[in-house]
Amino acid sequence: MEIVQGYAILKATTFDSGHGFALGHNPGAPSPFVTWQFTEGEKGQRDYYWGRYGNSLEWAQKDFDRRVDDYQYLYHAAVKNTELGPEGVYRYYSTQRPVDIGTYPKPSDNPPLSIVNYDDDRRRPVANGRLMAWGELTYAKPLTEKQMEDYELKPAPGNPDRARPSITARLKDGARGQEPPKEPSQKRDHKNHEER
Repeated sequence: MEIVQGYAILKATTFDSGHGFALGHNPGAPSPFVTWQFTEGEKGQRDYYWGRYGNSLEWAQKDFDRRVDDYQYLYHAAVKNTELGPEGVYRYYSTQRPVDIGTYPKPSDNPPLSIVNYDDDRRRPVANGRLMAWGELTYAKPLTEKQMEDYELKPAPGNPDRARPSITARLKDGARGQEPPKEPSQKRDHKNHEER
């Protein structure tokens, strides 16, 4: 886990433009949470700047999500990757309605860390443009399939429980499931144009 100015990076999202955002935590700091913007160099080193400091994880998560979504929306940038530290969060999108009382699960052992309704009173493209959502929620632990179905929530593709195998592994698995090519038949079952 990377440490920047005493803050452990809990989460970082990098765009294909080389820019990104990070969420950090330092329990001994006067403001224990921070969100930064960063620029990633050719060798993967990061230059952090424009830090915003706060006192709660809920605030930091909300600010991080807003900064990522605003950058994606304004610059039409695609997410290259999202890295989660040991305290990674799970994001769910509300695709059917704005988030309000009774529209999201509140398990006693997994209350929402943040609730965000997008300010522009319309649905916004999220998840690299694959979904349209009114708002989003974040949780410390994943929701069950039933909870997502009951409240019509869609998980973010970068959630830790949604990790997908690499493209190489998927291609290998796909190749294993194919039948071997069949030998061409010696006998023709149909007449060609000249035989008709």
